[in-house]
Amino acid sequence: MKVMLIAFFDMEGIVYYGYVPQSQTVNQQFYLQVLKRLRLAVSRKKPQKRAARAWAIHHDNAPAHTAHSIQVFLTSHGIPVVQQPPYSPDMAPCDFWLFPQLKTVMKVKRFEDTDTIKKNATSTLNTIPKDSFKKCSQQWQDRWKQCVSSQGEYIENY
Repeated sequence: MKVMLIAFFDMEGIVYYGYVPQSQTVNQQFYLQVLKRLRLAVSRKKPQKRAARAWAIHHDNAPAHTAHSIQVFLTSHGIPVVQQPPYSPDMAPCDFWLFPQLKTVMKVKRFEDTDTIKKNATSTLNTIPKDSFKKCSQQWQDRWKQCVSSQGEYIENY
């Protein structure tokens, strides 16, 4: 069984998350709906940041993320994007921090069905301490510094 989680967070915690339906492909149409839900979540959970336009999005270079319709949506709503360097999957905090953290907790268990997986993943997300998100933010900044200092070249052990 496989469950795909889409999550957005900041240095204070999870802002929005959702699960991709089993037969759904994450294409630009699907991702656009995710971004609309994210925007609503930011309005609800972080109204001061949304009002001040003090938030940005960082996602990787997946085709659904870089599609023209996505760029138009983000631009039209004044949502800045932190550009992902090409060939740098280890720059995305979900890839280097969040998903490995979830897998560490969940890989030692057997699950009966996808609903149980989702329930356990959600529970795990909700128990991540706030200071862990701050540490992740610092790791992300450190990775950016390394990427800049190496002029975008591959870095062996982040």
